[in-house]
Amino acid sequence: MSELATLARPYATAAFKRSKETDTVLKWSGSLAFLSAVMKDKAISTIVNNPKVTKERLSALLLDIGQGQVDLEGENFLKLLVQNNRLDLLPQIAAQFEQFKADHEGYVDAEVTSAFAMSQEEQKKLAASLEKTLSKKVRIQVTVDQSLIGGVLVRAGDRVIDGSIKGQLQHMQKSLQ
Repeated sequence: MSELATLARPYATAAFKRSKETDTVLKWSGSLAFLSAVMKDKAISTIVNNPKVTKERLSALLLDIGQGQVDLEGENFLKLLVQNNRLDLLPQIAAQFEQFKADHEGYVDAEVTSAFAMSQEEQKKLAASLEKTLSKKVRIQVTVDQSLIGGVLVRAGDRVIDGSIKGQLQHMQKSLQ
């Protein structure tokens, strides 16, 4: 996984730089998200990994699929990935692009896993607390996982804050061993 991230970084960096130069960050974000979703499709993945499919045919197919979703620069970017045999990096490139975008715009997306459903007020309080801790605006996405027993587990960027009962019990178990 870290190898894919390393290979994807130059492409994501170049795409983000270009999007800032041309003031098309949102367009690039949408295009990369679309292409990433296309690459996750099993039928497309089979075609991409088929050695009998030429790069020209693969480019033409993907450009047809992306018609209306990808602009000229996105098409050129897609052709570059095809020529360099890097289509498998598209999901990673899109994720890194979104991280660059979030850093540039001064926010962080936080995945909050809670043992119980959270009210809007609780979510706002948690977001305010995370904003103080992380020194950035926070957009939270809450999911429920009752196996946590109680508390919350927060993933924001590369930080993990485990305030769950399950996490505390696991930590205690490791300490006792």
